[in-house]
Amino acid sequence: MKNWVVRLQSYLADLSAEQIALLLSVGLVLGVFPIMGFPTVFCLLAAFGLRLNFPALQLLNNASSPLQIALLLPLARAGKSLCGGALPIGGSWMGTLGAAAVHAVAGWACICIPMGALLYVSLVGFLRTTMRRDSETAMTHRNPYPACAVPLVAELKTASPQRN
Repeated sequence: MKNWVVRLQSYLADLSAEQIALLLSVGLVLGVFPIMGFPTVFCLLAAFGLRLNFPALQLLNNASSPLQIALLLPLARAGKSLCGGALPIGGSWMGTLGAAAVHAVAGWACICIPMGALLYVSLVGFLRTTMRRDSETAMTHRNPYPACAVPLVAELKTASPQRN
């Protein structure tokens, strides 16, 4: 998991607060889509349509796979209550499975998409204040050495004799 976090941080390094918030909210919402295999296709389409970083979006999709499995039954139950609990006529197991998939997608659309919009708005506000505070801190704590002198200073520190 630590490797995934490091990769995600490298993907997000040069993005604005709005881009990071959009990437995280779209990745999590699409990653919990209740039919296996579809989140990957949806992430690919979202990456091209919204001009998002596809590797980062796919990483979020993979990281949210346990959440996708955990939300499968609750989303199907929510969708069943939204759709009135109608089951297909005939009662075959394929019809029941299809109805459960439709119910899960309905539950996902009614719950996860609004939550994703709320997540986006919350993350934009949070990331703007965090990035502003970090940039102000960076301006007050500047490195006294220019970038080209940093290796030279490190070399001088290691070359000087140690005093006890």
